[in-house]
Amino acid sequence: MASDPATHYASWPNKMKSMKAQAPQIGNSFAAMFQGLMKEGALSVREKELIAVAIAVKDRCEPCIYSHVEKALKCGATSEQIMEAAGVAVVMGGGPSYVYAPLVVAALEHLQNAAPTPTA
Repeated sequence: MASDPATHYASWPNKMKSMKAQAPQIGNSFAAMFQGLMKEGALSVREKELIAVAIAVKDRCEPCIYSHVEKALKCGATSEQIMEAAGVAVVMGGGPSYVYAPLVVAALEHLQNAAPTPTA
């Protein structure tokens, strides 16, 4: 996996595109589940993304951390809310999760300092 956010954000879309080309049933099935569950409901999308950040840290999933930090920011979560979610993950996951919390900081710093992506 990528060891820094710039590498992750630059390479991840192509990695996923390649996987989806090789195994479209995986991508299609996961996409349907994700879209069905991560939409507005009793919890807002922002709240769901904060939960996803916490679970990503707890489960020590580097690509998930980068993905859900980005999505949480896009949904209006603040850096403070994202870091609090990471803190809850550390409470629940202990030391192994603690060492993944810096990835949240790195993702936030990268995304907040990155140039905006042009929209079509």
